[in-house]
Amino acid sequence: MELREIEIFLTLAEELHFGRTADRLHVTRARVSQAIKKQERAIGAELFKRTSRNVQLTPIGAQLRDGLSIGYQRIQETLTAAAAAGRGITGELNVSYSAAWCGHLVLAAADAFRTRHPDCVINIQDSQLSDVLEPLRQGRCDLALIELPIDEPDIAHGPVLFSEPRALVVPAGHPFARRETVSMEDLAQAPLITITGQPRYFLDHHYPHRTPSGLPIPRGPSTSAWQEILALVGAGKGVSPTCARAARYYSRPDIAYVPFSDAPPVDYGLLWPTTGNTPRVRAFVETVLETAALEQPRFRGHREPRQPPPENRKPQVT
Repeated sequence: MELREIEIFLTLAEELHFGRTADRLHVTRARVSQAIKKQERAIGAELFKRTSRNVQLTPIGAQLRDGLSIGYQRIQETLTAAAAAGRGITGELNVSYSAAWCGHLVLAAADAFRTRHPDCVINIQDSQLSDVLEPLRQGRCDLALIELPIDEPDIAHGPVLFSEPRALVVPAGHPFARRETVSMEDLAQAPLITITGQPRYFLDHHYPHRTPSGLPIPRGPSTSAWQEILALVGAGKGVSPTCARAARYYSRPDIAYVPFSDAPPVDYGLLWPTTGNTPRVRAFVETVLETAALEQPRFRGHREPRQPPPENRKPQVT
């Protein structure tokens, strides 16, 4: 048997339908029928029982299927590995992400990538938003999925993978916690807790100094860790913007998440060093794009339900 004939036989043994087998292999039904008849003549026995209603394997056909399946799978795995090695898709790939919802996409893409490129090891880790660019520059990380914008001459980025509506994290006892929404103008009424370590344009985008009408936005403490931001908000030291999905992952009794009514969404995308545009990186970026497209309904237009503030309230921000 030729490899294509083995493929036709195994596919028909799985589908038990000549039409579906032809569609799956992009051949004609006549080609499927001819291949099976050729195999039966060579073996000297029927491999399938055919009626007008169904197709069934004969005992000899089932024996042949079981014997060929293992060998065919090994052939396919060997060809896949050889192709991956030829494209340089071996070795290790280190991928980081800045938020739990980014991690879900990275993990899903990594599962698909491992199936395609079993000889490439994927190492995944979460990272603080304030410490993403340096690992890329130092070679400790090959790719990162984080919030945008990032515009650095030595850092490449792909398209926006998904966008999230914004929310404001406020102390549970703050008047904002009793509202259905807040606006960008409301930022003038409470100290803004910010992160450190990111470029100035990134901080200005996510933590503006003025409201749209020009009112100054007071500054609160700064920190490098997301959990410290939540602790500072819970202690009544200020408020901080994030995406609405954070309410599902980082719920605490001393804070509340209030959706913005007018803030632009938070965009997320992949980053990698411009000097690290390897076949591995390109293949993983392609896999993430495909995975994001499949999971788009989970991301696009997502909005968390409004959660009532806890009864155990902390002192409000002054």
